[in-house]
Amino acid sequence: MKLCKSFLRSKVARRIFLLFILCALVPILFLAVCTFGHVTIQLNEQNNQKIQWESKSIGMAIMERLLFLEREMEDIQFYLNGSLNSKVSLNTEGFREHFMQRFSALELITESGRHVPLVGQIENQPELDQTEVKRIEVGKTVLSVKYRQNALPQIFMIRLLDIKDPQAGILLGEINTAELWGVGEIYTLPAMTEFCILDESDNILFSSLPIPENFSDHIFSKINNSKDRLFEWEYEGEVYLASSWTIFLKAKYYIPKWTVVLSQSKAVALAPVAYFNKTFFLIILLSLWVVLFLSIVQIRKNLIPLEKLKEGAIRIGNRDFNTRVSVTSGDEFEELADSFNEMSSRLGRQFSALKAMAEIDQAILGILDTDKIVNTVLDKMGDIVPCHIVSISLLDRNDSGTVRIYTKNGKTETGRLSKLLRLKPDELEILNKNSHHFFVEVQSAMPSYLKPLFKDGLKSFLVLPIFLKEKLAGIISLGFPHGYNISEEDIIQVRQLADQANVALSNVYLVDDLAKLNWGALTALARTVDAKSPWTSGHSERVTELALKIGRAMGLEKRDLDTLRRAGLLHDIGKIGIPAAILDKKGKLTDEEYRIVRNHSSIGARILEPISAYSQIIPIVEQHHERYDGTGYPRGISGEAICLGARIPAVADVFDALISDRPYRSGWGKEEVYRLVEKEAGHHFDPKVVEAFFEVTGKKDLTYLSKMKSE
Repeated sequence: MKLCKSFLRSKVARRIFLLFILCALVPILFLAVCTFGHVTIQLNEQNNQKIQWESKSIGMAIMERLLFLEREMEDIQFYLNGSLNSKVSLNTEGFREHFMQRFSALELITESGRHVPLVGQIENQPELDQTEVKRIEVGKTVLSVKYRQNALPQIFMIRLLDIKDPQAGILLGEINTAELWGVGEIYTLPAMTEFCILDESDNILFSSLPIPENFSDHIFSKINNSKDRLFEWEYEGEVYLASSWTIFLKAKYYIPKWTVVLSQSKAVALAPVAYFNKTFFLIILLSLWVVLFLSIVQIRKNLIPLEKLKEGAIRIGNRDFNTRVSVTSGDEFEELADSFNEMSSRLGRQFSALKAMAEIDQAILGILDTDKIVNTVLDKMGDIVPCHIVSISLLDRNDSGTVRIYTKNGKTETGRLSKLLRLKPDELEILNKNSHHFFVEVQSAMPSYLKPLFKDGLKSFLVLPIFLKEKLAGIISLGFPHGYNISEEDIIQVRQLADQANVALSNVYLVDDLAKLNWGALTALARTVDAKSPWTSGHSERVTELALKIGRAMGLEKRDLDTLRRAGLLHDIGKIGIPAAILDKKGKLTDEEYRIVRNHSSIGARILEPISAYSQIIPIVEQHHERYDGTGYPRGISGEAICLGARIPAVADVFDALISDRPYRSGWGKEEVYRLVEKEAGHHFDPKVVEAFFEVTGKKDLTYLSKMKSE
């Protein structure tokens, strides 16, 4: 906007500016006038329809309540007839509580004229004419209104007690008018409205406003003179919009009609119109300012290309290399803008490549997961060079001819495993000879590791072998479309990324080798312990395998499963300190021998104590013979005080021990062991571990497991 004065010095600029303003101003003003009138009319009509509908709704609701009260009278008839026949007391608490919600008072008028109160006491008995009496005698329901001075009228509902026996008497009920008009606790009026009820003589039956003098005459004249029963009236200096609705009751209750009049403050009713009037002109003014702003923007776009070039240079200085200057003047400024955009694009690619290389360094050099390294390289490769597809093929370390191919197609697709395949000898030879990089043109005879990447539109592939210890370990392949010529700079950057991936994979493989060595040593130690007795050969490995299955079923994380695996392999390491004569004894152990055997878990904990890396498995080794009910050894702890890593091997250890032969007995049948484990849940074993044990062993139909799930 600050350049407005400078570019308006041009005659062409001023002429374009004025033409733009006029072309936009005239249509806006014309549409504003039409829209204002149309919307105002629509809002008024909607408000009138709303208040008409609400008055009709109130009238229909009153009619529904009358019908409901009539059904209540029928229920009272049934109740009273049953009470009279069985001589049950009518003055019961249940009778009174139920019907007093609908009726203020109820009476039974006998044939002799005696009034028998049922609920409450009726004052000012209604006087019935002969026509009303005849309607009652033929089983009809009659409504009667009793007018009072300085108070709202009473409304009665009258009908025979027994239609089949007119001499049984008449049931007279004084209706609870608050319930009838819907002004009780469970009913609410439409928001910010008032209403009144008029009878056929324009007497007021109810009004939510204080009743002024000559109110009914005033309203009646308004209703008769209104169009579509819509009118306005004034109360205490405030103007109300009102709508009336007639409830015709002659045929049903021998009352000609009631009229519902619903009123709403005119200021409230027309609030949307007032709000529209207030905001409409602000919107029109805003539209004019928008037109002015757009006109200036358009003129600047066509007359000030130098300003755009200046702003673009500033953004590049702020490392915004995605900026582009658009100049279509057809002269030297347009050529300068094209050169500027090309420079910005090249700078952006170089900066993105440097940034991506730095991010990859941080991401993959600290990762010890092959899949994460592969996905990181696949995700970042597109930031370095604009390829259509990229893949990483990793050779199997145990079979150098088999490769796993991971691919990413485009910028949005995530890395995925395509397939496993075998490399041909001639393909391996080419890869070993071209250790830095080489190109493969798209043709029918393509290497097997590139065939899963082929798609329409690709021209060639850049292949970069990865070597670990002078041995082929992987292949990075990039596919390029027709018309793209990869630069030497791009090749250098991609090669650097391949070398980074090489270092990261080397670290992963080294850690993997160390882990295998560690697990191998643990397994060898476990076999050494088991080999002390021919009866326990393979016991530690079987217990470990079953414990891991249970742990996975219970949702343990990988770190906890690794700890469980170490503890399972070493859980009986303390038996090194137990004499073989005791372990292989065929008869029953003496108390002293049993005490020695019970010490093996404590001995195992002491053996592992100097190894700080195994601090987490020491409690498992020490507690794997503790019982859930606290009767185990060596400490006699119970429940959650026993670590979960010990509660899991406890089940696996007992299961494998019982199904295996021992010098003093033969192995049990599995079904017999399952029943024992089920029986000992909550005593010897943790019930949750037992549940997981049955799931992994396929025994989901046992009674105890079903009971646990139901609980």
